[in-house]
Amino acid sequence: MRDEFRADLHLVSQLLVDMAEATRSAMRQATRALLTADRQAAETVIERDAEIDELYRHVEERVCDLLARQSPVASDLRAMITALHVAADLERMGDLADHVAKTALRRHPSPAVPAELRPIFTDMATIADRMAEKIASVLAKPDADIAAELDRDDDAMDDLHRSLFGVLLGADWPYGVETAIDATLLGRFYERFADHAVNAGEHVVYLITGETAASPN
Repeated sequence: MRDEFRADLHLVSQLLVDMAEATRSAMRQATRALLTADRQAAETVIERDAEIDELYRHVEERVCDLLARQSPVASDLRAMITALHVAADLERMGDLADHVAKTALRRHPSPAVPAELRPIFTDMATIADRMAEKIASVLAKPDADIAAELDRDDDAMDDLHRSLFGVLLGADWPYGVETAIDATLLGRFYERFADHAVNAGEHVVYLITGETAASPN
């Protein structure tokens, strides 16, 4: 019975890794669609969002089944609660990549962001990709130190988000209200993607240490 339980927990962990890798791929493709007006990339992200949602449902079903059959305690219970929280954050990260792709598709065949903003969004996308990679890594092999690095990545994302607003609110912004609104929303999508990555990392730290982010060291 115990071996079966461990095997089921391992399967849940693998589902989470698959989700993390899928959300990373989705945001990478969404960014390509955004910056290069790649219609196929945008459509692929939108179509595959359902796959991330399906992985989320599998995690929920597996965890609920384990709770009903095994009555886990201590670290096993913590692992299952963590899995539910992390899966919810990853599902939301997939949704945010989907939002980026839909914005790119709505503006097709033109790029959704003007040339002046592309360096900022390129940098935001680089940070988002790095954070998604770290989440996949710590889910495959829990590491509290790597998970803690996500806070620093998020600070860099927040700095870029503020820089974006500096450009949009500048007196010489030449692209009108609609483009400014799109850029504002896109910046929010990347910023929230990073926030959910931080949340997922904090849940992994809790799994390893038994302490929440607010707990004293």
